[in-house]
Amino acid sequence: MPEYQNIFTRVQIEGPPEEGVPLGRGTWIRQGKPFFSYWLGVIGNAQLGPIYLGWTGVASIICGIVAIEIIGLNMWASVNWDPVQFIRQLPWLALEPPGPEYGLKVLPPLREGGWWLIAGFFLTASILLWWLRMYRRARALGMGTHVAWAFAAAIWLYLVLGFIRPVLMGSWSEAVPFGIFPHLDWTAAFSIRYGNLFYNPFHCLSIAFLYGATLLFAMHGATILAVSRFGGDRELEQIYDRGTASERAALFWRWTMGFNATMESIHRWAWWFAVLCPLTGGIGILLTGTVVDNWYLWAVEHHVAPSYPEVFPPVSDPAASSGAGQ
Repeated sequence: MPEYQNIFTRVQIEGPPEEGVPLGRGTWIRQGKPFFSYWLGVIGNAQLGPIYLGWTGVASIICGIVAIEIIGLNMWASVNWDPVQFIRQLPWLALEPPGPEYGLKVLPPLREGGWWLIAGFFLTASILLWWLRMYRRARALGMGTHVAWAFAAAIWLYLVLGFIRPVLMGSWSEAVPFGIFPHLDWTAAFSIRYGNLFYNPFHCLSIAFLYGATLLFAMHGATILAVSRFGGDRELEQIYDRGTASERAALFWRWTMGFNATMESIHRWAWWFAVLCPLTGGIGILLTGTVVDNWYLWAVEHHVAPSYPEVFPPVSDPAASSGAGQ
């Protein structure tokens, strides 16, 4: 007989569509007729819809479309409107920020960074509106706002990279370009220019929380799948009325790790590890160039890294004599 026991279930529940909890007065109604998808049912609930957007959701989507259109059309124009080359070179195409000669000018020429500023404005508006929607939906449904604040941690890092640090540095040229590989190239050049980010203690913390969150979520997910046959997937019940699933999971981790988190505390551990990754990363980026000019020399001064003997003669940084470095 098929069993309903874990994420790769062989049974999909398809009954009358669930419309959700009643909404308060004066709110938008949920849109769309719900339907069931087999492939969604393979990994979770098979029902898709109805969808609630509200004015914040609609405004966020509109701003996001405007930003993506500006970025995409500028990338397409950079390959002379050739659709084949646009698709072929898309990972390498970019919309660059204004040059250092424009400083923090509100709107430089469109082709020299103006489009980047406009796209950044609409993309930021889209993200902030979506955060507001997420917060308001959680409150309206009587939920905690943990998801919204986790999203805010990611927004903090986004704002540091594209707005807060460039403003403190006095130039939009310090911001990240829009693009896949250009963004990665910016990261590599940023690390080299400021003496290797690996010596940045907040970067170290960020990576530790990144790997830690990945490990915690993987361990927790695997544990729940392993005890789902005993009702482990009903975690709320296991929190306030501990059953055989949580007992077995606790025993397993005491045997393998020496200690165990509870059915509730593992979620708090994982939430904090995930949230602290962009929070500490943003602090590390914010200090780079504003407080610390060379992280390797900082590490040597604070006895974190050894002082290596000079093998090659010193080379002057060409950026130090340009507008961006002054």
